[in-house]
Amino acid sequence: MPRLFMLLIICLLTVAARAAADENWPNLHGPRHNSQSDSTGLPLVWSETENIVWKSPIHDSGWSSPVVWGDQIWLTTATDDGKQSYAVCVDRQSGKIVHDVKLFETAKPEDTRQYNTFASPTPVIEDGRVYVNFGSYGTACLDTHNGEVVWTRRDLPCRHWRGPASSPILFGNLLLMHFDDYDLQYVVALDKHTGKTVWKKDREIDYGTDNGDLKKAYGTPVVIDVNGRNQLISQTAKATIAYDPQTSEELWRIHYDGHSTAARPMFGQGLVFILAGTDKKLFAVKPDGRGDVTATHVAWDFGKSMPRHPSPLVIGDSIYVVDDGGVVTCLEATTGKLVFAERIGGDYWSSPLFADGRIYFFSHKGKTTVIAPERTLRILATNELDGTFRASPAVSGRSLILRSETHLYRIERPN
Repeated sequence: MPRLFMLLIICLLTVAARAAADENWPNLHGPRHNSQSDSTGLPLVWSETENIVWKSPIHDSGWSSPVVWGDQIWLTTATDDGKQSYAVCVDRQSGKIVHDVKLFETAKPEDTRQYNTFASPTPVIEDGRVYVNFGSYGTACLDTHNGEVVWTRRDLPCRHWRGPASSPILFGNLLLMHFDDYDLQYVVALDKHTGKTVWKKDREIDYGTDNGDLKKAYGTPVVIDVNGRNQLISQTAKATIAYDPQTSEELWRIHYDGHSTAARPMFGQGLVFILAGTDKKLFAVKPDGRGDVTATHVAWDFGKSMPRHPSPLVIGDSIYVVDDGGVVTCLEATTGKLVFAERIGGDYWSSPLFADGRIYFFSHKGKTTVIAPERTLRILATNELDGTFRASPAVSGRSLILRSETHLYRIERPN
């Protein structure tokens, strides 16, 4: 009897430990929208010949990041000319393709190949459903059990000019999406069950120019709770605006000079941290104001070695960012005081990851630098893979899921 009791305890502890880990990675930047994971036992070192569970080719082109639910990994891809758009499901255990669904045919897409792919927005997934977006070329909901299309929308217009990149998010029954493009700039909320429009909000920003290229943005919003009220933090060119996600009511906004914002806002220590695109500044904003709070609620800003593409990490009272050229900067979150700024080298588009007590920086050329989350730069490992990487990572259990421009990897150390 004691032996059976001990076996039961071991099984329960194993289940509890597995439940505590992030098995699912449902959207860009994970289950808490902050590029952080509770998983442990993740690999520290890897290469093309070490700690690779599988490496699977993905046809055509896409920079969308992988999302994970159970044993399914979903991502999008499209032909180089943008005429065909696909949703692809990969089995987490084997790396084999489970579903490969051609969703949209586009006769005359814009030529954006030198700037972007036609499959850069990251899907969002929940139990039984995955939602994929290709900007104005189409949005779709699929049944994850059989890969069948539940609904589609192809009537959300804009001229992308440099291609779509903003990723959708789920909030309750709403699918929320940005369209910040050359000719039109708006936010839209769809009913996730039917695809019908619940609300649509034009940006109403004085961009100070007729040049549509300076009105563009590529960011993904985030919903935060401020004193019991939800806020949709929605960054765009020249401004970041907080909306009520249920009604689209504007709550507050700040203005800045930058456009082409891509990094996602992060929330921590009671502040919203916003990277301003080409302005290359980081703003810390108190989110309890109303109206234009640029002059009253910016706690601090920092303007040296700030990125356009990778999102920041807020870890306790520290913020870590890597700029597009490979300088890692650590700041105090509440004051903006510089802790350190050190070069690790490389070009960066992917957002960093905090998991298993480490920070992972994924460079465009396949090098990952792993550092300790400390007040001085301490490199724990550097790892190299073939190919180029613009997608952000996903975590599932003890695995890292990484996408290059040609392959999907599952990286995990043996038990």
